[in-house]
Amino acid sequence: MSPRMRKWATRLHLTVILALVVTLLSACGSVNVSETYPLESVNKTGGETSYVYRAAGETVQEVAKELADQKKPDQISKEDPDHMFLVYSDQIIHVQKDGQKPEDTLVEVDSKEYVRQNYSPSFLEGYLLASLIGSLFDSSRAGSYGDYRGYGSLNQSPPKTGTYHAPTASDTKAAPPITVQKKGSIFKRSNSGDDGGAGSGGLFGKKKSTSSGTSGSITRNDGSGSGSSKSSSGWLKPRKSTVPRTKVGGFGRISRRR
Repeated sequence: MSPRMRKWATRLHLTVILALVVTLLSACGSVNVSETYPLESVNKTGGETSYVYRAAGETVQEVAKELADQKKPDQISKEDPDHMFLVYSDQIIHVQKDGQKPEDTLVEVDSKEYVRQNYSPSFLEGYLLASLIGSLFDSSRAGSYGDYRGYGSLNQSPPKTGTYHAPTASDTKAAPPITVQKKGSIFKRSNSGDDGGAGSGGLFGKKKSTSSGTSGSITRNDGSGSGSSKSSSGWLKPRKSTVPRTKVGGFGRISRRR
């Protein structure tokens, strides 16, 4: 490869690496609500999407701050105990108090198309800049907008398009909740005191005897060939040794009987 081609290839490699780094940094800075709160309800109609999460025991201001700390929004509404909005390039997050359960906060992640088709512009005027509202809503559609004011007021002001439903398997896969209700088990010690666990007849405890109280015995054949056996005291008795016989007239060697 010529020096010129080698130099061009090096520049190409550096460009690709830089693009990958920028992509990774952008992904790290995105707001992923599903990794913080459990998914509760979904409304999807074409490109209009709305995901509702529940922040149990947290206030609207606390949740809005947590989300803004993950990634700085393009615009955030002023602090309010009932409604706050975080505006990003591809979505609008509506943080709101749950009217049915005031101690909880609902986090509604809406696509901008969902906001455009369902929300009431007059409602948003109290929280968002007029310039943003003007870019979201077409003035030619004046009078035909929806009256939606967030999932917290769903019964009073339902969305114009679609209906909310509990998350399906595909919804959960697309935006899985992280909270799992774990069901623990409590083991109760048995009345006999021996549950097989450590410290109670287990590996580190003294195991109780399961015998009927009689001592065992080991028997051996007495070699008489009659097939009878004699009871032992628990251990095998050693075979009795006999005095070795000597040969008469030999050289004094002592040989053991075979």
